[in-house]
Amino acid sequence: MKPGLHISALTALLSLTFAAAAQQQPQQTPQQPVPDAPTPQQATQPLTNAASGPIKPGGGAGTEQPAAGSSGSQDIQGPVPQQPTAQPPRSTLQPQDNQAPPVTMTPAEIGAAIRINVTYVEVPVTVKDSKGNEVPGLQWRDFKVYENNNYAPLKVFTTDSYPLSIAFVVDQSLPRDQMEQVNTSLGALQGALTPFDEIAVFTYGNGARNQSGGFTGAQSARVPYILSMTKSAGAEQLNPVNDGPFASCNIRENGNCIDPNLQAGKSAGSGYFMNIPKEIHTLNDAILAAAKELSSRPQGRRRIIYVISDGKESGSKAPYKQVLQYLQTNHILVYGTLVGEAARWGEGRLSRIHLPFTMYDNILVKYTLNTGGTLDSANGVNHIEKTYSDLAREARTRYTLVYASHEPLLDGKYRKIDVRVSRPNLDVTAPLGYYPAASDAATH
Repeated sequence: MKPGLHISALTALLSLTFAAAAQQQPQQTPQQPVPDAPTPQQATQPLTNAASGPIKPGGGAGTEQPAAGSSGSQDIQGPVPQQPTAQPPRSTLQPQDNQAPPVTMTPAEIGAAIRINVTYVEVPVTVKDSKGNEVPGLQWRDFKVYENNNYAPLKVFTTDSYPLSIAFVVDQSLPRDQMEQVNTSLGALQGALTPFDEIAVFTYGNGARNQSGGFTGAQSARVPYILSMTKSAGAEQLNPVNDGPFASCNIRENGNCIDPNLQAGKSAGSGYFMNIPKEIHTLNDAILAAAKELSSRPQGRRRIIYVISDGKESGSKAPYKQVLQYLQTNHILVYGTLVGEAARWGEGRLSRIHLPFTMYDNILVKYTLNTGGTLDSANGVNHIEKTYSDLAREARTRYTLVYASHEPLLDGKYRKIDVRVSRPNLDVTAPLGYYPAASDAATH
C-alpha cells in the first residue's frame, strides 16, 4: 500500500502544478507580443513644423528623412510647439497665403525688439474709403508689403495706439486775416493731445525759431504759454506797384525812404521802376529744425511734424531733397493743415492728384506724400480746430506693419516701399520709402 500511496501523492502534486501554470498563463499574455522591429516614434510627425517656421536648408521638402546630425534633424524632434507665433516665417520673394501670422506687440515692445543682423522696418499705414473715412478692422492678411519690388512677409502687426512726439510748426508769414484765424485756433491744439504725448513748437517767417526750447508734456502748463508766443500779426497783403510815378517810396523821412530796400535809385531800381522784394517763407529750414529735435526722441513713439501753413517755400538755406532724406532716415511723418489760398478745393485730401500747371509753389504737398503723412485744408477757425483733432487721432491710431528688409544693413541707398491692401476701392497712405540708419540695425 505504501508504493501506491506514494504514486498517488506524486500524481496529485503534478496536477496541482499544471493547474497553477494554466491559471497564470492568461495574465502574461498582454506582455508577450513584441514586434520584430520597433515602430519609429517620429513616423507620424511631419518633417517640417509649419507653426514654428519654414523648412531649414538641408531639411528637405517634407517627404524624405534627413540624415543623422544634419541641420534639419532638429525640426522633427520633440512635440509640436503650442505657440504658432513664436517664430515668423522667413522672408520670401513671393507672397504666401499659408504663412504664419505676425507677432502682436505693443508700441513699447516694438521699440525694444531684438534686431540681430537684420533691419526691421516699421511702416505706419492709414486706409480710407472713397469718401475719406478711415477703414477699421483690417487684419494682417489684408496687407502686402513690397520693398524694392520684393515681397516682405510681416513680422509684427498691431493696431495699438502710439504716443506722439509732435513738432508743431506755425507759419508766421501768412496774410493778416489768415494769421488771425490761426492765432484764435491755437487754444484748441492742446485738447487734441493726450497726457502721453509731448510737443515742441517752432515758428518761421524769415528763418526758423524754436519757441519751446525742446519737448514738453502735451498737457503741461507750459504749453498755453508757448503757443501764445507763436502768435503773429501776419503779413500785410498790398498790391505791388513797381512802375510809374507811384513806384518810388511814398513814405520818407528827411528826404529818404524809410525802407532802404525800396530807396529809389538804389537796389530797388530807378525812380520810375522798382524791383519788388521777393517774399521769404523758410519752410524747409523750419521742417529741418523740427526734424533735428525729433530725431532724438526714443523708440516706441511716433515722430510727427505738424505744419500749419500755405505751403509756400522761398529763401531757405536747406534744399528740399536734403530735408526729405533726413526725414526718411529718421522715420518722421509730416502732417499739415493748409490755410489761405492753398485751402481752396482740391488741395486737401485730393492733393495727391497732381494737376498740370498748379500746386508748384506748395511744397508741403511733397513732404506729406513722400513721408506718409496727411494733408488737410481748412477755412475758418472751427475748421482749423477740427483738423487738429482729426489729424492727431489719425496719426495715433494707424495700422503698424513691421517687416525684415532683404537689403544690406547699411548701404546708404534709398529703399522704396509699396503697401497694398487686398480689398478694392481703398486708399492706402504709407511712407513711399526710407534710407537705412545705424539705429535701425542696432542690437538691443
